[in-house]
Amino acid sequence: MKVGDILRNKTARVITVRMNETVGVAAQLMRASNVSALVVKDVVRTEGNTAAGMFTERDVVRAIAEHGAAGVNLKVSQLISPQRLIACSTEDTLEHVRHLMNVHHIRHLPVIVDFALAGVISMRDVSSAFDEAEAPVAA
Repeated sequence: MKVGDILRNKTARVITVRMNETVGVAAQLMRASNVSALVVKDVVRTEGNTAAGMFTERDVVRAIAEHGAAGVNLKVSQLISPQRLIACSTEDTLEHVRHLMNVHHIRHLPVIVDFALAGVISMRDVSSAFDEAEAPVAA
């Protein structure tokens, strides 16, 4: 099974936050959207549909643990990893995606197609797909 197979069946839209927004705004967006991760987009509107990183609940906790209540005023850009964005494509296998998630200790991967954000795949999506593939077919 490939990432594209999962994306075709997902109904959830991708929730994004711009990197110049605050942790507080990002946390409110996660709460309102009932998601645990946001795709961070560059502040330059001419960049189009590109992803600069991922912002997760772990980042909110880290901001508050390290900076107290003032952590909610930090910019998202101050907390996302400055390293290369870890992402996948619709043609990647679920085995490859699971490997990426395990090696990099992440639970969400943006899916990039032709340099544009096509969706997000989570560890839950991958796990569910493996469970469904292994489930016995009812006779």
